[in-house]
Amino acid sequence: MTLTTNSLRAVTIVPPQGPLYGRVTPPGSKSITNRALLLAALAKGRSVLTGALKSKDTILMSAALRQMGVEVNEPNETTFEVISSGRLKAPGKPLFLGNAGTAVRFLTAAAATVDGAVIVDGDEHMRKRPIAPLVAALRSLGIVANAPTDCPPVTIQGRGSFGSGRVEIDAGLSSQYVSALLMAAPLGDGPIEIALTGPDIGARGYVNLTVAAMKAFGAEVDQKDEATWFVLPTGYHATDFAIEPDASAATYLWAASALTGGDIDLGVPMEAFTQPDAEAARYISMFPNLPPVIDGSQMQDAVPTLAVLAAFNKTPVRFVGISNLRVKECDRISAVATELSRIRPGLGTEEGDDLIVASDPSLAGQTLPADIETYADHRIAMSFALAGLKINGITILDPDCVGKTYPGYWDALRSLKVDVKPA
Repeated sequence: MTLTTNSLRAVTIVPPQGPLYGRVTPPGSKSITNRALLLAALAKGRSVLTGALKSKDTILMSAALRQMGVEVNEPNETTFEVISSGRLKAPGKPLFLGNAGTAVRFLTAAAATVDGAVIVDGDEHMRKRPIAPLVAALRSLGIVANAPTDCPPVTIQGRGSFGSGRVEIDAGLSSQYVSALLMAAPLGDGPIEIALTGPDIGARGYVNLTVAAMKAFGAEVDQKDEATWFVLPTGYHATDFAIEPDASAATYLWAASALTGGDIDLGVPMEAFTQPDAEAARYISMFPNLPPVIDGSQMQDAVPTLAVLAAFNKTPVRFVGISNLRVKECDRISAVATELSRIRPGLGTEEGDDLIVASDPSLAGQTLPADIETYADHRIAMSFALAGLKINGITILDPDCVGKTYPGYWDALRSLKVDVKPA
């Protein structure tokens, strides 16, 4: 029987008696799927996106695009067919995007190309996530945009194009601001130069993903230096686009293999991933001898996975460069530290914006009952399920929050003979 979590308050993970073996194919990349959906919507013609992720975030994105006059069909569980005139239309009501950060940031910029007003909004969690740097950048291009709380909702008065000239952006909080500007830029009146205002950028590798996807849809983007991109007003053309598996999802499976001494075949080699979180594989392969300091700045979504893995490492681990984790779906630095310490007091602590894990291999095999609060954050739920592979008594609250990016996560664990029980 397939376990569904929609009506469950919690699930308890029963530690397996031996190594985990089997094959689990991760879902398609959320980051790439939402980029490809938007680019296909901005391209005239029919695009077919294969290997796509169907999850809460991508469903919200596709629904918003439909509100803006784009035909989005779903011929099967891993494919989107997008048919567009190449222009988005003003929706009849606000775009509701839940807590989907990519969708909110990307559509806030793309809305400037609409002829009319667009309100981009989200749930209570999204309304706490900063968007002021992106709004300020749009205004510098002459676009009327307002976010009274510096978080969604954002109102954009679209004028049918994205303008031209130079725009500067503070990307210290999120690389998604840069990606949002880049993807809208080919719909400008002339060339657009996008420049960082400082050296810091969250997860630069995701900007590289954006540029690669843009080029696949016909954009001409030139990275002049580490802080500047030059985009021509080419528009986009429809294309068929294959989406690789999600590297962030893969980290849970790689870590499960490492923790149990097993071998889980993902159907794709580690080196085939182009997403930044794939860097976590290098660290996971070092377990139980993780280095004393891990810089998580360029693999931010993998930090919760590595932190739970670090709980069983031979020596303590400090995670640095992760201040941006405080403005994700929840404050992930605080959440990870709090929930690790729920398992054993002092296991996780915060020091400034660093996360310190007081590793203890003897945790494995112990019974340490703990109800893990997930803060409506899919990554907290999935990473702490890993602790349940080694410790008796780990219960994950609000398990259906994994539907944001990996609806089949609990079923994937069950397919590896892990007992995931309603609590």
